[in-house]
Amino acid sequence: MYTVKEPFPILQGEGAHAGRAAVFCRFAGCNLWSGREEDRGAAICQFCDTDFVGSDGLGGGKFETANALADAIESSWRSTSAGPQQRYVVFTGGEPLLQLDDELIAALHQKGFAVAIETNGTIKIPKGIDWVCVSPKAGSELIVLQADELKLVVPQQDHSELEKIVARFEKMDYRNRFLQPMDGPGLKSNTELAVSLC
Repeated sequence: MYTVKEPFPILQGEGAHAGRAAVFCRFAGCNLWSGREEDRGAAICQFCDTDFVGSDGLGGGKFETANALADAIESSWRSTSAGPQQRYVVFTGGEPLLQLDDELIAALHQKGFAVAIETNGTIKIPKGIDWVCVSPKAGSELIVLQADELKLVVPQQDHSELEKIVARFEKMDYRNRFLQPMDGPGLKSNTELAVSLC
């Protein structure tokens, strides 16, 4: 059973695939925060701005089989005007690796999809994923030390620690690295901070 908040067609808005047509499949659930505001203060990830609780988004629901979810993703892809490019699905959340499994990856490959994930990097990556973007969260134990892309949202904690954190990631095997300023009221200063770390 897969619990999906929502699948939706979109242009990838960030990272190495910015501008690429995709279907985002947002899984419900996360291992770093419950998604409930009353739990935010005690969560490992306290800055998440994504609603990943439940299955009440447009097209969301509980899918009994990998093929049923793959069919829903294919239907969402057909609603795009992506043209002849390869079909592309990005699993996100919450944390997609709480649910993404070999059976779903195989079902999507069978339908001609390249499979990507955006993960917090705390869960082992299954085989067969075509693109892995790791977006680590301060205070969590990172176990995915090799991936196609690193997306580090800044700031996540005390600015004095940021240079050490950035230096730590430079030693890991990520083919593409991105600093992303945190959205919200501090966007201007967060952007300046990200630029200063480059």
